[in-house]
Amino acid sequence: MEKIFAVGDIHGCLDKLISLMDVIDIDREKDTLLFIGDYIDRGPHSKEVVDYLINLAKQQSRVVFLKGNHELMLERYLSGVDRFNFLTIGGQATLDSYLKESPLAGAGPIPDAHLDFFDNLRLYYETNEYIFVHAGMRANVPLEKQDESDILWIREEFIYSDFDFGRRVIFGHTPFREPLVLDNKIGIDTGAVYGNKLTCVELPAVKFYGV
Repeated sequence: MEKIFAVGDIHGCLDKLISLMDVIDIDREKDTLLFIGDYIDRGPHSKEVVDYLINLAKQQSRVVFLKGNHELMLERYLSGVDRFNFLTIGGQATLDSYLKESPLAGAGPIPDAHLDFFDNLRLYYETNEYIFVHAGMRANVPLEKQDESDILWIREEFIYSDFDFGRRVIFGHTPFREPLVLDNKIGIDTGAVYGNKLTCVELPAVKFYGV
């Protein structure tokens, strides 16, 4: 049976990411490996995390990268639309990780391969049984009509909703001490960057890995 392994918010925690990949029991040819977004910011190794993920995608036949709100903020920072929010919500750590190797900001410290990675992130991924999004969904709105801001930012309205979305929603964004497991949703952000675990859920078994 095909399995899906979905990984929670990494936030520059390279060591935990490497350790997690070492313990999950994944078939690199048949299974799908999915990352829920927020690869960067707050933690010390954002650049190295993106390097690792780009290389991982070359080894894994079926890999999906979703977009998180922190990738959106980086996008807005780079386009000059909103520089303040990115820097105040962990973005300085991301810039520092890139500037370690390219100290002149004017030289364009983010490599083209990384910019391509950020540009190609998906808002959601769906199967017959599951919907994967970064933050959640708004009730009574079809998936294809969900607003990007809700998919990337929503919290309480989604988390406390018992709405049946037709399929179980797997999400990150809001950190919990342990994975949140409800009939209509599973939350897999367990606050790795705050000293807690980085979590992966194996589906359909609903088996959790954490480091």
